[in-house]
Amino acid sequence: MPEANSIAKEPFRSEDDILRSQQYGFLARMLGAAPSADLIAKVSEMEGDETPLGQAYGHLARKAANTSPAAIEREYFDLFIGVGRGELLPYASFYLTGFLNERPLADLRGDLAVLGVVRVEDRHEPEDHIAFLFDVMSGLAVGRFDDGDLNEHLFYQRHLAPWAAQFFDDLAIAPSADFYRPLAEIGRVFMDIEARAFALGSAGERRAGRTG
Repeated sequence: MPEANSIAKEPFRSEDDILRSQQYGFLARMLGAAPSADLIAKVSEMEGDETPLGQAYGHLARKAANTSPAAIEREYFDLFIGVGRGELLPYASFYLTGFLNERPLADLRGDLAVLGVVRVEDRHEPEDHIAFLFDVMSGLAVGRFDDGDLNEHLFYQRHLAPWAAQFFDDLAIAPSADFYRPLAEIGRVFMDIEARAFALGSAGERRAGRTG
């Protein structure tokens, strides 16, 4: 996958922002390439709780403990690479237009330029891959990028809100999905949490504007 390189910043960030960044980073790692045996072992040690997100993590941990790395690698191949193409094409352009390398990718590249994010030269995957977008969101959540006027809410609304939830819905029912099915649930729940949090934040900003 492409990697996000930009100007480092070190602003204060809340514990919630750090956890959100870690959540985006974890999903990016799991969707960007087949997980290594070491990562699978770490996932198998995760503990969930009674929340919907915690239950999904618990389910993923059990799958990791009972599925071989080779089987997970084959599953990743079938889902996202395939012979010719995988069962899913996790790109914004495809989900929004039905084709790859379309206007959503061009719009994204414009916003990445604002952030100072560049693609590593030897990587050829289009930047509108969901794993790359989650990497960027991970950085935005903790102020890693010099975002200027392009904040994380705006980036999310432009490049993830229109299609990410649908992608996770499709991943949950993909024929080859087994290990990745609970990951799809993690993604669906997390996208719902983010959408509601951003909506509440926008409402709060509008109220502040009316009373200011």
